[in-house]
Amino acid sequence: MRRALVTGASSGIGEATARLLASHGYAVALLARRLEPLEAVAAELAAEGGVASSGGRHHVVTCDMTSSASIAQAAKDLAENFGTIDLVVCNAGVGYRAKIEELDDDLLDAVFATNVLGPMRLARELLPILRLSERAVWVNVSSVVGRRGIPGQAAYSATKAALGSFAEALRLEWATEGKGGIAVCTLNPALTATGFFEAQPNPGSLPNPDLAGAAGPMDVAREILKLDKNPEPERSLRWKWWLLGALTPIFPRLSDRMLAKKLGGGWQAPSR
Repeated sequence: MRRALVTGASSGIGEATARLLASHGYAVALLARRLEPLEAVAAELAAEGGVASSGGRHHVVTCDMTSSASIAQAAKDLAENFGTIDLVVCNAGVGYRAKIEELDDDLLDAVFATNVLGPMRLARELLPILRLSERAVWVNVSSVVGRRGIPGQAAYSATKAALGSFAEALRLEWATEGKGGIAVCTLNPALTATGFFEAQPNPGSLPNPDLAGAAGPMDVAREILKLDKNPEPERSLRWKWWLLGALTPIFPRLSDRMLAKKLGGGWQAPSR
């Protein structure tokens, strides 16, 4: 039985991933800030055939991903009460929809602390546990905007770009760790129909994207399961966004024009 940790497991992609992994026989540790939603998800997993946290199959741990002390305590809890971890799904993240002139320092710090520093600190704290696994896999749930930044989400895009760079470094650092190396994967979803956009700060009331053709959280969860079975360095879930990301360092002006046309909403490619 593989043992997985899913961060941000109380809703959205994290909750869907926890449910899917549990349905495939994984023992799942669910991590998020708030206890009540986590316990509700864990109770449903138990009702669907798993064993409740008290029975030793699934486990709930609260953690503030902006706090180094909280992350260290969560790792200690997992080591003592959950055991070896074979898969980490580093999914917890927050958005920030704002133009540069609208950015608030406290919110900006919180976005970077959650989306970038949190995963890095978590990796540091969990490495001793991951070394015990026979086949450890780490999946960073990033975003297509990590490879092609978009206007109105400069801060969020920058955090996801940093997350991708972190994973690139970690792949080599962990290639000889543990029993046969720890595989590190970056997953780049595109638009996903969750409550993400409603929850993020949006001080200028910038319009949210149309989610009519968006993927569902379970679609992303299925890709995470595939990565655990057959790890890949990086996977993007929409080829058009992958193309934009690939074009950007080589033909940045073309990428700008394509993105401005795709986004609409008054955004324009630079003339110089």
